[in-house]
Amino acid sequence: MAEVQRRPENVGRILVQVQEDLHNLKEQMSAMKLEGSNQIDLKSIDDALMRTEQGLKVHQNAEYVVSMMNNQVMTLPTVDEGSRRSSRPRASMQKMRESSGRPQLHPSLFHDSPGENLINQSVTRGCTVDQLSVLPRANRTDPSLPPPSIMEKDAKKGILSLIERGLIPPAAELTLDPSPVHHKRARLHNAEEATRKQLQSESSARGGSPQLRSVLIQSPTSRKKSGYSSTTGRSPLPLRVFDAPLQPLKSGQGYSFFITSGNLPRSGDPEFSAFHQRYLLQWGSVITMVAKLQKVLQDYAIPTAYVNGDRLAELSRHYELEYQPTRDELLTVLENYEDVLAMISTPGRRFLGTDGRYIAVSKIQATWRRYRDRRAYLQYRKQRWAAGVIAISWIMHVRMSRMRKRLRHIRRSHLDNYRARGKTLALEWNRITSSRRVIVHVPSLGHPTQIRFGMSGFDRKQNAQMARLCDLIDTNVEVIYVSPVEVLEELQQYYCKLLGLKGAVEEADPEKVGDLSTRFTIVTPEALNKFPTHHMCLASLLKYSPCALSRIKKLIAGRDAYYVPGVIHKDDISVADELNIPILGCEPEICHLYSSKSGGRRVFAAADATAPPGDHDVYSAQQLHESMARLICENPYVTKWLMKIDSGFDGRSIAYIEVNKHLPCYLWMLRESRRYGDKWSKKWAQDAAYTKVLCELPDALDNFACPANKDVFPTWVDFLDAFLGQGGIIEAYPPTESVTCLTIDMLIDPTGKMHMTSCGDQIHAENTFRCWGTSVPQASVEPAVLNDVSMRIAEACRARGVIGYFSIDYVTFIDPVTYKQTLWATDLTLAYSDQMAMTQMLLFVTGGKLDAAEGRLVVPPPPKPKQARFRKRDDDKDKLPPPNLTRFSVMSTNLVHTNMAVVHYSVFFQMCRAHGIGFDIKERQGTVFTLVDSSKREELGMLSVGEDLPSALASFARNLTVIHQEISAPNMQGRTNFKAAVDDIEIILGTTAQNEKEDEKENKNLSA
Repeated sequence: MAEVQRRPENVGRILVQVQEDLHNLKEQMSAMKLEGSNQIDLKSIDDALMRTEQGLKVHQNAEYVVSMMNNQVMTLPTVDEGSRRSSRPRASMQKMRESSGRPQLHPSLFHDSPGENLINQSVTRGCTVDQLSVLPRANRTDPSLPPPSIMEKDAKKGILSLIERGLIPPAAELTLDPSPVHHKRARLHNAEEATRKQLQSESSARGGSPQLRSVLIQSPTSRKKSGYSSTTGRSPLPLRVFDAPLQPLKSGQGYSFFITSGNLPRSGDPEFSAFHQRYLLQWGSVITMVAKLQKVLQDYAIPTAYVNGDRLAELSRHYELEYQPTRDELLTVLENYEDVLAMISTPGRRFLGTDGRYIAVSKIQATWRRYRDRRAYLQYRKQRWAAGVIAISWIMHVRMSRMRKRLRHIRRSHLDNYRARGKTLALEWNRITSSRRVIVHVPSLGHPTQIRFGMSGFDRKQNAQMARLCDLIDTNVEVIYVSPVEVLEELQQYYCKLLGLKGAVEEADPEKVGDLSTRFTIVTPEALNKFPTHHMCLASLLKYSPCALSRIKKLIAGRDAYYVPGVIHKDDISVADELNIPILGCEPEICHLYSSKSGGRRVFAAADATAPPGDHDVYSAQQLHESMARLICENPYVTKWLMKIDSGFDGRSIAYIEVNKHLPCYLWMLRESRRYGDKWSKKWAQDAAYTKVLCELPDALDNFACPANKDVFPTWVDFLDAFLGQGGIIEAYPPTESVTCLTIDMLIDPTGKMHMTSCGDQIHAENTFRCWGTSVPQASVEPAVLNDVSMRIAEACRARGVIGYFSIDYVTFIDPVTYKQTLWATDLTLAYSDQMAMTQMLLFVTGGKLDAAEGRLVVPPPPKPKQARFRKRDDDKDKLPPPNLTRFSVMSTNLVHTNMAVVHYSVFFQMCRAHGIGFDIKERQGTVFTLVDSSKREELGMLSVGEDLPSALASFARNLTVIHQEISAPNMQGRTNFKAAVDDIEIILGTTAQNEKEDEKENKNLSA
């Protein structure tokens, strides 16, 4: 702590030595008194005093040690203002100091007369302290005796004294009242962060300090110089005078001093000396903290710093045994903290302090090395990242290559197995169709991914063909239907009751309802909810559903079975290979090739079927403009041109432009074609018009071309991007307002035989290019003409390896030039259609037969009532069987009404029954519904059967109107296509009535 180590035992040794010297002097004086000698040995006295003085000089801090041992704080005597200016003490104080310089001896020792004798003094011998009471002997031998009473004088000696004397038993439980210990909840501190006192920085100006007075301070240095010998004790003691406040010091105003240029004040500075004297007991830690503060101030070349001593001492006590203080914590002890901090925060200030040049050089070198190493590290990291990317890419490429090879091998194997099973199916087809068999229906829409992602309600569109269950019309057939939606009990019960009508339909007796629930099974893939956002087709979901596949395997084990897909997908091949059954369908590549718009036109051209004027395989904007300009010139009477994307279906990917309204040169071209007459078909006659049309066509397309389905392609630009990316065709629209569309369903069985399974006229609702429903059988074209064209197209499809179900779309109209009926083949779809499924339901509920080649639906006549038991034989001979009846039907699987979601199916059927909407089994006419979904219930299908086409259409329109009125309110109409369908049906009814009138007129004219 200080320069000389202070040891209390040294002071004690000096005192013992002084006591021995005094005892020796006392014995010598007693001996001299007995001998009667008056001479005093002054040399012995001087030697004793000299040894005492020397001991005190060596151990100059004796008074400090004694003060510390007595636990007392020394106080400073005050002096008046006048004494502060004097450099020498007053005489009275000097005499006091001289008198206290050495021990007080008997006055006779300093008497001038050697012959004067000392006064005899009596010496007290023995114990001078009263004896204290102790525990009686009887109590010590027999602790069971009651202890003696404690006197007041004994109690004053303290509890420890009473215990040592035995007056209080050692095992006694003693309690202090009041207790010196008070219980208090202990504070818990964070072990990671030491608790540090926040030192408050209170700036105070030196000139604003309170009034000062003089305080006498006796420094250890002055006490060391004063000495205790007879020589030095008589000299005056030098004094130091310091300024102290007259009033008690406030926090932050006591014991402050300046540090100039990082150096402490000189030894004579009164402020620093006062600070030193105030914190003398902890000076070691304080001076250490001062040294650290000096180092900071020197490093930043701070010219002047005003240090608050109290805060410095508090900081030193706080960090004496803890962590080292930070720079900011050191600066909190300064009164001019803000100024110093501003100087330290100045950029480059560190370079002005101690070793600033060396620090600057080191900083420059470190910055350069950091820049160099950082640049090298970044380059290394970039190279390492690139190496990692290359390595990962290469690994992924290798793995993907291996996986692609493996998948190609697996798919090739699946395709080979498909072909082998197809050949086996062709050989055994006749046997299989005439025996018990299982048909696995998977109504999957295996369209390209971009189309599936753009379709809303994709799973419900796949489930629109639940009428496939009506294949149970053949008693040898069992059906396994794979559903793309969850089929709840309510939906399953409905189809059980519907299919149970087979016996009642055959017998024309509503009472003979059977149970066919054992002949059909509805399977739902368990992966249905595992890929909610992938828009996977049903075949893909079934492929990743091992439980569903295992169930189907068990159902078809040891039985003849075949697989009927929808729009075939490569996963259909995988599923069929897993089930080890053949597919009644063509290969996926063939299906997607000839189901495209361009592929269909190639098939029509090969079959020599009349197709609309147009061009196919268009993949660029230049080709689009040139082909359309050529077609416009070759067919000047065509006013509307269609553009269709190859992968489109159901009227989703069609755009059109009306050239008679939006092409400026159209009228001029029409006049030119009339002027040239028959020569207009020559290329040279069309050159001028072709050039002009080609110049104006791009602007006309950009400004006036319109997509037919705004939900799929909002603008022409969106349509054009898809058109050029996937390819498409250009096709003419019939040059008349009255256009009828037809759909023919065909089947090419594995043996190569071709069958026309269904035919119907299309009904359009919201979109004129989308088939909303059909009327079966068709009544727009002569059946022979339609059958001939369809067979030629089927022959072309068979030549290209097409097997299974497919559909052909036609357009018929009256040519405005020749006034003859024209039939154009417009589309080819190699898939099982909704019309085909609804036709199976039509045949199931009516028990009839559809002769598509003749365009007739024939049903058995209703049974006659039973006659009397006895009748004439002549009546039996003349009685002939009643002729079969013809029926027409209107069917649709695209009924949409959002208000259906709030109506349960049981309530819906009660409502229909209340309005007479139902099916008459005896008359074989009425209405039947197909339910699609159990959850949303917004979509359903409907089939209406009537005696003729107008009655069937009227019944269908009436049903839609009644249902809409029952489930809608004025303020909740919902989103529906019922009204558009009713409007189109009314137009068809008007056209039909007009045709009937014209036929009647012609018949009258012929008869006349």
